[in-house]
Amino acid sequence: MVARGQGKLQAVPGFNGPAIPHSFVHQGWPGRKYPLFHLLFLIFQNILKLKKGMKIMPELSSVHKKFILHWGEMGTRWGISRTVAQIHALLYISPGPLNAEEITNTLSVARSNVSISLKELQSWGLVKISHVIGDRRDHFETMTDVWEMFRVVMDERKRREVDPTIAMLEECLLEMEETSDTDAHTRERLGSLREFFTTAHDWYEQTSKLSTASYRKLAGMGGMVLRALKLV
Repeated sequence: MVARGQGKLQAVPGFNGPAIPHSFVHQGWPGRKYPLFHLLFLIFQNILKLKKGMKIMPELSSVHKKFILHWGEMGTRWGISRTVAQIHALLYISPGPLNAEEITNTLSVARSNVSISLKELQSWGLVKISHVIGDRRDHFETMTDVWEMFRVVMDERKRREVDPTIAMLEECLLEMEETSDTDAHTRERLGSLREFFTTAHDWYEQTSKLSTASYRKLAGMGGMVLRALKLV
């Protein structure tokens, strides 16, 4: 807490609030004579700070908690950390962007863990930074279009998992060919895997060119397509 006097800033002992006029400090600032007034002023100041930092996300209901906990458990089965999945779930059901502190307090997890998890979600393309007027802190939000969200997940999983697997299988088969390896059993097994992954890869590459609306329509026509091809 500082006060202006004769062009200089003067500190008021034990006070961290906004600047107090020079006349208040030297001509009867109540906090100097009445400690209780000083204390009440500090309490009022902290209430204002708390109000300014109120969370956009209300208290979690039982439904919110059930969804977030389940999403976290599913994340561990998909190879994603529980906290990463829970933060994604929280951002998905939040009515507005949340900052890291709000996420930390809502989920009761370590601040450092939240920072790491947000970076992971950003690397997946599922979370982006947004800004709120009057607040210099970064806020985070996720996409709300479920179809687009899962397309982003599929794209990233293909890049991280399928593409490296195809490259590894091709290297193995090429090495067997160059070394004249006669292990027909291994060649056949690896060849079958490569055929499966490359076929799935090519199919996905073709369908990924469709817009989200077209992709959704195509998925909804699954039964009709199968009957048209006489597969069912």
